[in-house]
Amino acid sequence: MEQKIGFIGLGNMGTAILQGILGSNIVSGTQLYVYDPHLEKGQALNQTYSVNNLDSARDVVRESDIVLVAVKPNVIVDVLNDIQKELKRDTIVISIAAGVTIKTIAKCVGYEQKIVRVMPNTPALVNAAMCSITPNSEITHKELSIVQTLLNCIGKTEIVPESLIDAVIGASGSSPAFVFMFIEALADGAVKGGLSRKQAYKFAAQAVLGSAKLLLETGKHPGELKDMVCSPAGTTIEGVQMLEAKGFRSAVIDAVEATINKSKELAEK
Repeated sequence: MEQKIGFIGLGNMGTAILQGILGSNIVSGTQLYVYDPHLEKGQALNQTYSVNNLDSARDVVRESDIVLVAVKPNVIVDVLNDIQKELKRDTIVISIAAGVTIKTIAKCVGYEQKIVRVMPNTPALVNAAMCSITPNSEITHKELSIVQTLLNCIGKTEIVPESLIDAVIGASGSSPAFVFMFIEALADGAVKGGLSRKQAYKFAAQAVLGSAKLLLETGKHPGELKDMVCSPAGTTIEGVQMLEAKGFRSAVIDAVEATINKSKELAEK
């Protein structure tokens, strides 16, 4: 890739995306321009990867063809207002802020600006993210492909309309927290049964990882895969019956619905 890519904000997600891009070797460190108020973050990247560490967000925008704004939702409007005058017409602005709509971004940077809204999740930290990509009408197919190539460096991507981003947050953005709770509960049950805590976490986490991999690679319905584990009068069906009795599915659906409703509420502010 020949494009120069800017990063405003080097928190966990911004850094994960940057590290994924560096690890992919599709661009060199010298094509990357970064700014974070904690200057030592950019300095470390400069020393290790020759990334250009700049003094302000506006400096990053002046140098970049693609700008990833990786700041918290509560400050993104201020950042966008600050950089607006430095944006070129063909600069692509990528936002990863939850609850901040394309319309809100466009109010700050202009309705003719090229804007892409992205919703990643924390597995980006280990290059196993699931990212939704939502472009505005100014983005061309070629530009969308470039953005997708960048984000594929940290996992998988799907292009979705903005109307479905709240559902993406429920299914993917917030759900790692639910999965971690599930793994912790599995491990607690195993510890109760006698396993060491260390072993319990390893067995539980690998079971979740392997199950997800099996679903994705076989393309089978999760119910079919569940039935493969449930032998007649066996141990697993006893556990499944207990989860059903305790309202497991209903609780998960309610949790996803709660995150969707909260995301909608944030977008309306």
